[in-house]
Amino acid sequence: MTTEIRTVQAGEVMRYADGIRDVYASAFAAPPWNEDPAEADVYAERLARDALRPGFTGAVATAGETVTGFATAWITPEHFPADRSYGQVAQALGAGRTRAWLCGALEVNELAVAPEAHGSGLGAALLDAVTGAAPGGRCWLLTSVRAEAALRLYERTGWRRVGTPVPGKAALVVLLGPRHPGREEAGGGR
Repeated sequence: MTTEIRTVQAGEVMRYADGIRDVYASAFAAPPWNEDPAEADVYAERLARDALRPGFTGAVATAGETVTGFATAWITPEHFPADRSYGQVAQALGAGRTRAWLCGALEVNELAVAPEAHGSGLGAALLDAVTGAAPGGRCWLLTSVRAEAALRLYERTGWRRVGTPVPGKAALVVLLGPRHPGREEAGGGR
């Protein structure tokens, strides 16, 4: 069966909410995330709110009627948030780099592929679909250094790690997209 990837905006993404929830549950149950399946329900509720963020965009992969992967992104506000992991990111990068690299840039929030579709190129295609319209090529994401397969995908597709680790138990790292003007200054290599 052929997989189709479509870019979806705020009003459309919730049509796929059940399938997105299922992919989220299967993708994040594995290490290093080890999330309880109930977290997928929490994510589905958050997705409805996230879809209302300025600059929201999503990409959904389907095979027939089945969702096999998804990605979501939005524009990071000019006033950098302090909730979730944002405060730790700002602490790691400092105010100047946070403002220059992340504020007003496209922030990839989630990328997940159903385990049976791993290795098919679907993750790279979803990432490309959701970041294609990044303002000035400025896009970024946050992941754990323990998410080795995800890091290999990001680095293979041209993302670069910022050399400064994000404090906290989650072992998070910021990555800048392939066309992000701050890449050379980021110093993370790869």
